[in-house]
Amino acid sequence: MDAEFNGTFITLGGFVEMDKYRYLYFVILLMLYILILCTNCTIICLIWIHRDLHEPMYIFIAALSLNSLLFSTVIYPKLFIDILSHKQTISYSACLFQYFLYYTFAGSDFLLLSAMSYDRYVSICKPLHYPTIMGKRTVIVLLTLAWFLPACKVAVPTVINSQQILCDFTTKGILCNNTMLKLHCVKSAFLTFYGLFIMMTSVVVPVTFILFTYIKIFITTYHRCVEFKKKAAETCLPHLMVLFIFLCLVLFDVVIARLESDLSKIVRLIMTVQVLVYNPLFNPIIYGVKMKDIWKHIKRLFCQLVNKII
Repeated sequence: MDAEFNGTFITLGGFVEMDKYRYLYFVILLMLYILILCTNCTIICLIWIHRDLHEPMYIFIAALSLNSLLFSTVIYPKLFIDILSHKQTISYSACLFQYFLYYTFAGSDFLLLSAMSYDRYVSICKPLHYPTIMGKRTVIVLLTLAWFLPACKVAVPTVINSQQILCDFTTKGILCNNTMLKLHCVKSAFLTFYGLFIMMTSVVVPVTFILFTYIKIFITTYHRCVEFKKKAAETCLPHLMVLFIFLCLVLFDVVIARLESDLSKIVRLIMTVQVLVYNPLFNPIIYGVKMKDIWKHIKRLFCQLVNKII
């Protein structure tokens, strides 16, 4: 590549054996993307259509599925293009845009999970005040903040990165995440500290809040009847499962960025694919199967489809 091309485009060097496994990669990722679209759209449509699901808890679940759809759409179409191309390149401006959306939607996931835990806390610990506290306005405010705050926080490093001079033009990843920071000629101390700030406010604080609310829920339900405990577990267990999976994926992203040179190419690829697949695909499955009211509508929809086919 000439210098002018290098100055405009960067190469995504994280793919393994592209010439040998190109079409296998494409088929697997296409199937996964279709599954992500189908499962998340099903959850969103069921919650939208059925009035008995027009409650804050289910609205937050629908928002989480929408966030997964947006996150996946930021990543997968570009992956398909790269897999079918002989050169896996992206313009630096497009890379920054993908970086911005990638971490915005990731941060939104944690805030949506925090909103869901707050909803469960109010519902179980303060049931008499639930209609007043979790009104329509509160839900709208929480949803707005869940998408607006991460966008504002991620906008700062995105703008600063756009002003950085690049000394390297090949990343070791398959998408534009924190690995692109290693392309800069000079490592920014501000970006390092700001990255810690984002990690604290976008991950540590929400997770601490979620754990606190569930400890309070556990204490409240401990002295209640068995039926009440069962109902609380039915709504809280899926939330904790999703949180645990997402925390593992965030850890993967941090490890990939911090230990990039110590990981083999195939290990980096596997860890990155897990980040892109598990959360968007497993979230709707967990909520669809574990949430009794949603599962009821899914079974009814499935029966209707089977009857039409037969």
